[in-house]
Amino acid sequence: MNMQRNPIRKIWTEGRGAINGWLSIASPFSAEIMASCGYDSVTIDTQHGAVGYETMLLMLQALRASGVAPMVRAPWLEPGAIMKALDAGAWGVICPMVNTRADAERLVSYVRYPPHGCRSFGPTRANFALGSDYAAVADDEVLCFAMIETAEAVSNLEEIVRTPGLDGVYVGPADLTLGLTGRRYRTGFDREEPEMLEAIHHIRKTAHAAGLRMGLHNGSAAYAAKALSWGCDLVTVSNDVRLLAQAAQDSVAEVRRLIASPSAPEKEGPIRHEVPASY
Repeated sequence: MNMQRNPIRKIWTEGRGAINGWLSIASPFSAEIMASCGYDSVTIDTQHGAVGYETMLLMLQALRASGVAPMVRAPWLEPGAIMKALDAGAWGVICPMVNTRADAERLVSYVRYPPHGCRSFGPTRANFALGSDYAAVADDEVLCFAMIETAEAVSNLEEIVRTPGLDGVYVGPADLTLGLTGRRYRTGFDREEPEMLEAIHHIRKTAHAAGLRMGLHNGSAAYAAKALSWGCDLVTVSNDVRLLAQAAQDSVAEVRRLIASPSAPEKEGPIRHEVPASY
């Protein structure tokens, strides 16, 4: 089987931005559910997510049937973790805390095979999940994102985006806000402060001027849509933890609202549910 082409790159060639899901829960089943919800890509978070390598591998397998592009956020700028994620079948890697051109060069070297990098050859699962000619075309298809999330990274941005082999930068607004403003503002996503909007736009424009893509992590669908209208190339919409928590909270709150309402139906005794014998 020849290697598939990266679905995210295809979306970009069509002039569209990619909508990305985010997995922090260590569960192949929840990964499978998220992948069926219409995302273009889904990223497994091995930095802040509760996910280790063995479960990450199972989650990558669970994502395959949906056709979404699986990516992994590496725990750190560490060659072993990055190479293992790629060997397991990730279409791309998002690496945190890339602060200098030297950091970006190291990242690229871990993602690309010689002569463009130092990635060790051993695509154990990628050969089966992505294609038997993986080695021949991986460097052209696998995505390499450097996270820009500190004041140091912003100050070195012009040099970072000129790193050969780097495909894009990915903005983590929570850390970026802490790095640029300290504790002046709330932590989190969906920034509206003028200086933070200016920083995000500066990163986007600088990346695009260098021919790179720009990704942004968002807390809400509305902000993600706004980011796409700005020209962001990949937008992450919340994550599985927040989506589950919000849906559960909304459901419980709605039940409590209904039973507290004067128009709530009168009680007619306990409701009995029939449980199938197979359970």
